[in-house]
Amino acid sequence: MPKLPRNTVDAEDIGIRALGFIASDAERLGRFLAITGIGPGTLRTAAAEPGFLAQVLEFLSHDDSQLLAFAANAGVSPQSIAAARHKLGGNPDDA
Repeated sequence: MPKLPRNTVDAEDIGIRALGFIASDAERLGRFLAITGIGPGTLRTAAAEPGFLAQVLEFLSHDDSQLLAFAANAGVSPQSIAAARHKLGGNPDDA
């Protein structure tokens, strides 16, 4: 996946990339599904729900190592991820 220019980051795109990052590792995906209560068969349906991408970014934000790994992979700053989570409806105070 091509990296985004750092100054033109779109919140939804970061969320979609984060979902891909989570899905690229079976253990990470398993933790995400367990924490969110989403089943493998309902992931596509859940992904269409408002707030889903904020939930994806919230999941990544709970583990500094995975947050930094995703940021490096996506070519964005951790601050951009937090801003995207906020824009998508995630409240960092709920963490």
